[in-house]
Amino acid sequence: MTTAPRPGFLGILMLDTRFPRPPGDIGNPATFAPLGIDVVYRTVRGASPQRIVQQGDPALLEPFVAAAAELAAQGARMLSTSCGFLALWQAHLAQALAPVPVLSSSLLACARLARPGIVTIDAQALGAPTLLAAGVPAGTPVQGVAPGCEFQRRILGNETTLDLALARDDVVQAARALARTHPQVDSIVLECTNMPPYREAVMQATGLPVVDIVTELRRAWSAPTAVR
Repeated sequence: MTTAPRPGFLGILMLDTRFPRPPGDIGNPATFAPLGIDVVYRTVRGASPQRIVQQGDPALLEPFVAAAAELAAQGARMLSTSCGFLALWQAHLAQALAPVPVLSSSLLACARLARPGIVTIDAQALGAPTLLAAGVPAGTPVQGVAPGCEFQRRILGNETTLDLALARDDVVQAARALARTHPQVDSIVLECTNMPPYREAVMQATGLPVVDIVTELRRAWSAPTAVR
């Protein structure tokens, strides 16, 4: 027997993935347990990392809306996604799911931060349309992890293994490069929802505050009307 979710949960739209999700990752329920947030996941079949991150496949928009509508009908208090690149569809999702607030990506935080810099899984793929859709101020610096590194290869390739130590180092190196190249940056936004497990390491390495999808959801959960 399947137990219906309790109303008032956080609904998360998941890409169709198989890579490991350690605590801190948006796809691990243990990430939200200490925050007192009940989560319900809904996987959008066929939504691979490559189709979303590198292709921005518009054919997947309606399946995401349909999955979100199911969660809303079950009583979701707020909706989010498991990929920062889905900021491209923030306005569409928010309009379709109103009045349930949608926080599709940590990139939305850039609009309220003074001098943010972005660390992303794929700098080449994170283009102007996605940044504009998220309200990211013009000129905000973007730094990707090294192409083909452990973190990028395993996530975008949707592989079944991930060396967490190497993945952490990949994200930290990108953050260091961002802070070194753009010393005016006073906060770091981790675009990728698989980067929060390395938040503390990034903070220690750069000395800067770090924003990611988990910190943004924690913030928004206490004030859902603040979600744009």
